Amino acid sequence: MKKTLLALALSVSALMFGAHNAAAQDCEINVGSVLSITGSMAAIGSSIGNAAALAVDHFNEAGGVAGCKVNFVLRDDQGTPNVGVDAAKTLVEIEKAPLLLGAIQSGISLPILTSVSVPSKVTQISCCSSAPSFTALSEEGGTDGYFFRTLPTDKPQAVVLASIAAQKGYKRIAIIYVNSDYGNSLAKNFQEAAEGMGVEVVNSVAYNQEQASYRAEVNAALQGDPDSLFLVAFPADGATAAREWISFGGSQNMLLSNALRADEFVESVGAKFLTKALGIDNAQTEGDSVEAFNAAWKEKYGEDPNGPGLHVMYDAAAVGLLAMEQAGKPDGTAIRDEVRKVTGGDGEIVFPGVDGFKQAKALIADGKAVKYVGATGPITFDANGDVTGPYLIWGVSEDGELTVEDKWDMTRVSELMAKTEK
Repeated sequence: MKKTLLALALSVSALMFGAHNAAAQDCEINVGSVLSITGSMAAIGSSIGNAAALAVDHFNEAGGVAGCKVNFVLRDDQGTPNVGVDAAKTLVEIEKAPLLLGAIQSGISLPILTSVSVPSKVTQISCCSSAPSFTALSEEGGTDGYFFRTLPTDKPQAVVLASIAAQKGYKRIAIIYVNSDYGNSLAKNFQEAAEGMGVEVVNSVAYNQEQASYRAEVNAALQGDPDSLFLVAFPADGATAAREWISFGGSQNMLLSNALRADEFVESVGAKFLTKALGIDNAQTEGDSVEAFNAAWKEKYGEDPNGPGLHVMYDAAAVGLLAMEQAGKPDGTAIRDEVRKVTGGDGEIVFPGVDGFKQAKALIADGKAVKYVGATGPITFDANGDVTGPYLIWGVSEDGELTVEDKWDMTRVSELMAKTEK
C-alpha cells in the first residue's frame, strides 16, 4: 500500500511538474511592429520586417522569452501617419504587445510614440527613424524614456557626406530630397555643413513620394549648372529621380543617402550609371558579431543582407527581447528599464543568433550581466535613447555589386563633428 501511495504521489508530482512546464511553453507574447510594407517602400519595408522576424525566430529557437514563445505581429502603415497610429493602437490594445518595433519614417514613428507608446507605457525601438525631433522631445521629457533607436541621428551622416563632397572637389552641388522629416533634416544639415566647407549648394528641391515622374523636380535641381547631386530618397522613388537626372544630362557625380544602399536601387538605375556615385550607411562592416548576423541572414534568406535597415532592425528586435528576458515579464516599463543593462554595460558579451541568445538567457538566469554586441557592433544608448555608430561609404561596381569604399569609426566621426562645430 505504501509503495502504491508513493508511486501515486510521484506520478501526480510529475504530472503537475509537466503541466507547469507545458504552461510555461504554451504561453505566448506578442511583439508588434509597424512598417511600410506597401507602396513605394514595400521592398525595403518587407526586408526590414524579415530582419525583425529573424531575431524573433532566433530567440524562440533559444527557448523563447521569459519562458514564453514570441509572436512577431507586423502591421502596415502604408506610408501614412494616421494608418501607422491606428496599426500601433491595434497592436497595443488588442494584441497586448509590450514592445513596438518601428516605424521606418520619422514622420510615422513620432505620432506613434506620442499617441500610443508613451500613453500606453510601451517601449518603442526604431530601426530607421533618424530625425533630431526625437532627441528634442526626450530632452523636454516627452518620451518618458520609452523611445530608443538603433540608428544614429542624421546630422553626422550629413556632415560626413559634406566632407566627401569637399574632398572630391565638388564646387556646385544640387540636392533632391524626399519631403519628409528624414529628407528635410538630412538636406538641411548637409547644406549647412557643405557650405561651411566651401561647397555651394545651387538648388535644394523637395519631392513628394510615389509620383510617376520627378521631371519637374529634376529640372529645377539642374538650374545653375551643378557639377554633382546629393540624393536623399528611398529606393523606388530614388531610382526614378536618378534615372531622370541622368537622362536630362545631370552629372553622374552623386552622393547617396543611407536608404539607397539596396540592390533594388542599383538594378533600377543601372550599375553603369552609378560607378562614380558614393553613398553612406549606418553599419559596422566587420567583426565577429557582424559576421554572425550576416551568416544567419544568408542561411535563412539565401542572399547577403544588402539593403537599408536590416542590421539595425535585427538589433532593435534583439535589444527589446533581451531587455524583456532581463525583466522577466512582458511589461513595457520593465523593458524600458532594462534596455541599457543588456547593451552598454560591463556584462559578458553575447552575439546575434541562437547560440548567442542561449548564452544570454543562461547568464541572466544565473543573475549575471550581459552585454549585447549586435549586427551593427557595440550598442550604447544615451539618456535620450540615441546611439552613435560607425559609417561605411559604399559604391557600385560595374557588375552591380555594392562595394565598401571607406570606413568611418566613431573616433573619426567625432573628430569631424568637433571640427565643424567650432
